[in-house]
Amino acid sequence: MLAATPNSSFHTTSSHFEALNSDNFKILPHFSSVNCFPPSKKFHLSSILLPNAVVRSPRTRRRRSKSSRGSGNLCNQFSVGASLAAEPGIQTEDALQQSFAPFSIKIPVGDRHILVETGHIGRQASGAVTVTDGETIIYTTVCLSDVPSEPSDFFPLSVHYQERFSAAGRTSGGFFKREGKTKDHEVLICRLIDRPIRPTMRKGFYHETQILSWVLSYDGVHPPDSLAVTAAGIAVALSEVPNSETIAGVRIGLIDDKFVVNPTNKEMEDSKLDLLLAGTDSAILMIEGYCDFLPEEKLLEAVEVGQNAVRAIIEAVESLVKKCGKPKMLDAIKLPPPELYKHVEEIAGEELIEALQIKNKIPRRKALSSLEAKVIGILTEEGFVSKIEAAVTTETLPDLNEDEDEDEEVVLDGEIDEGDIHIKPVPKKPTPLLYSDVDVKLVFKEVSSNFLRRRIVEGGKRSDGRTPEELRSINSRCGLLPRAHGSALFTRGETQSLAVVTLGDKQMAQRIDNLVDDDEFKRFYLQYCFPPSCVGEVGRAGAPSRREIGHGMLAERALERILPSEDDFPYTVRVESTITESNGSSSMASVCGGCLALQDAGVPVKTSIAGIAMGMVLDTKEFGGDGTPLILSDITGGEDASGDMDFKVAGNDDGVTSFQMDIKVVGGITLPVMRKALLQAKEGRKQILAEMAKCFPPPSKTLSKYAPIIHVMKVKPDKVNLIIGSGGKKVKSIIEETGVESIETQDDGIVKITARDLVSLEKSKAIIARLTMVSTVGEIYRDCEIKSIAQYGVFVEISPGREGLCHISELSANWLAKAEDAFKVGDRIDVKLIEVNEKGQLRLSRRALLPESTKQQNGNKASNGEITEDGSPDLKVTEPTEANSTLPENSFVKRFVRSGKDVKQADKTVPKKSTVKSFINVSKKSTSAVVNGEAKI
Repeated sequence: MLAATPNSSFHTTSSHFEALNSDNFKILPHFSSVNCFPPSKKFHLSSILLPNAVVRSPRTRRRRSKSSRGSGNLCNQFSVGASLAAEPGIQTEDALQQSFAPFSIKIPVGDRHILVETGHIGRQASGAVTVTDGETIIYTTVCLSDVPSEPSDFFPLSVHYQERFSAAGRTSGGFFKREGKTKDHEVLICRLIDRPIRPTMRKGFYHETQILSWVLSYDGVHPPDSLAVTAAGIAVALSEVPNSETIAGVRIGLIDDKFVVNPTNKEMEDSKLDLLLAGTDSAILMIEGYCDFLPEEKLLEAVEVGQNAVRAIIEAVESLVKKCGKPKMLDAIKLPPPELYKHVEEIAGEELIEALQIKNKIPRRKALSSLEAKVIGILTEEGFVSKIEAAVTTETLPDLNEDEDEDEEVVLDGEIDEGDIHIKPVPKKPTPLLYSDVDVKLVFKEVSSNFLRRRIVEGGKRSDGRTPEELRSINSRCGLLPRAHGSALFTRGETQSLAVVTLGDKQMAQRIDNLVDDDEFKRFYLQYCFPPSCVGEVGRAGAPSRREIGHGMLAERALERILPSEDDFPYTVRVESTITESNGSSSMASVCGGCLALQDAGVPVKTSIAGIAMGMVLDTKEFGGDGTPLILSDITGGEDASGDMDFKVAGNDDGVTSFQMDIKVVGGITLPVMRKALLQAKEGRKQILAEMAKCFPPPSKTLSKYAPIIHVMKVKPDKVNLIIGSGGKKVKSIIEETGVESIETQDDGIVKITARDLVSLEKSKAIIARLTMVSTVGEIYRDCEIKSIAQYGVFVEISPGREGLCHISELSANWLAKAEDAFKVGDRIDVKLIEVNEKGQLRLSRRALLPESTKQQNGNKASNGEITEDGSPDLKVTEPTEANSTLPENSFVKRFVRSGKDVKQADKTVPKKSTVKSFINVSKKSTSAVVNGEAKI
């Protein structure tokens, strides 16, 4: 249906009116009382549309001219219903081709080009674009609702980013074999897209907007995150969303002391900087970066390189927007009435100033809420009456009464004054003004923000009484949780973080399922928790929100640079930061608390770091200043919400490890302003580090007795399979026998044993040492068990899982027909290693340990015997004596375990004897050990 209402235009798609002369387009009258045209007569739409009339579609709306609004056409005074016979012939073929015509441009970025295409995929979306870098392809769409949402102070924008496994030729795991919930790194990229786009949205536009982005192809070389930011900025620019500026994003790396724009994944492995920047052609809107203690000046150079790259991309995008961009929905913007700002200031001015001066957060919030309710009640229910109008009305009433008495004439009896009619004046009451609840809330918030800015700029004091550079009071303590491996409570003003560290082995590592074939395991990760109780409110509790994931990653990347290498500290480290109180800068409190908790857990960190959040009032001239941007140190929650910048910086005195900046105004900031903020943040970090050094109780800096013990051993790579065994049976048996928690083996010969106590650790070390020892010809093994008997000899276990063959001719000085005649499975004998063949097989001899007289005597007897087919003398069996088969009851041997630090000798072809790390006395009943030599591993 096509409907028209008074003072409005028809609602239909504009393309339907391109063939106005078509006979298929008919409008039928709905009323018969007042007809603008005969009911049965066919007519063209142009006959009822006024000059310069607007065809309003759900997306594009154009205003009528003033002349047409005042027309006396009767059709504009009644509601007219009409039906449209929509047929394919209505829209011309040329119009279809023009609206769906594909366009593409190549944009130089760094040392290569990216390809931007639109018009051939997703043509029903308001804006759709594909961006290609190498063989990595991002497809992004922008859509918006036809009906505006309820006005609010938060633009209704949602961003969803997904990496399809099919992009890399893979299938996701799980039973359903399809992508599930958004992964953490996808959430982080969603935030990277959202943060620079949101400031460019115009106030008063409330149509819900959705940005969807997919990775359709991934080559493993070109990362998709910075590409997704640029694709989203281009899609918004092509759509009908009334954004004020076009944005783009790039990544900057520092490789061999040179800045590289959009480096590849391989290049990023050697980069000292990971900076992702987004902005417009004239200003910076968003920065997120991680580096290895780079100085502030180096960061500014990287930002300048990134800004130049962004400017070049946007210049090329603007030419594309001119060719195929859609008209912006500027007429859909609805702003509160301008006079409402003055009314709110008049009602709440003095009380608002007093409420903003309350230092504590909760009382200030309650005072502002109460004042807001009062203002809303007056402006939405009672109605607003200006104090000036009320005063004028009150003063006028007496004057009117006096004039009435003076003008009154006395009429004598019988006389009739027919000419004068005296009317008593009635005072005119001012009409109360009523406004919508939503408009009043929006204006009250903006007025409160402006009052706070003026107080800071003019008075030089913030809500809690601090100067712009002053920090809040800081105190911290460690070791407050006795069973945790490490804990710290960091408090800064009304912001408090409880950081807890847990140590474990590789099984505790965080597994990340990404587009590449290899699964990624993170040995360090920080998880940030922001419960509603930390701000004294009731709210959702459950899975982490996008904000929690983003704040946790920022703190994690800041602390990651101070951790020791895996070789020096083979633990998996988990930091959990729970925000127990919050009034701004909770992520930076997590950095400070996490650093203290790591030291309390005994992690040998390289240095201590701290984090601070900076704010800004950009246009100070509007609030009584000289126009120079005012930088605020250690901002609170209210200053964050009312300010123009949220700039978080973490590091130490020497440099920066992580930083994140969000600009909330479309103008962005320039490099000089950023330089001032970085230098002021450096001074703030120094003060925080000095306060952290006063922590009491201080960090223990030793491993907790409840933390697991991890020992690292080095064996020959070809010995690893001996530890694992068939199907992992051997390693499982070692764990069960010794009681250790886990044994981890690597292909390069590294063995990590995780245990809860030293006793079980030493047991497992000894077993692995014997199992993987490097045997040397001439070594003697005592009390070894016969595991099996063959026709040609017996197999003797010289160490757990390690067996050798003792040929029947080497079993005894006497001639044996069968080994079973003298020995049985389970017997224990002493043997000597006489040969190791090229396959690593061991040849043992018991006869070599017999006395020489016995061998000579038995050798003479054997010379007269017959020779069997296997070459052994066919003589009668002589039973071995007890002294030759077993060790004395009270004898002891030494079992040597080589130090885990002595790793180089294990890789050499010729084994060398290592320094004895420790030894354990092993009795006869224990497992076999090595004498006259060492168990080399």
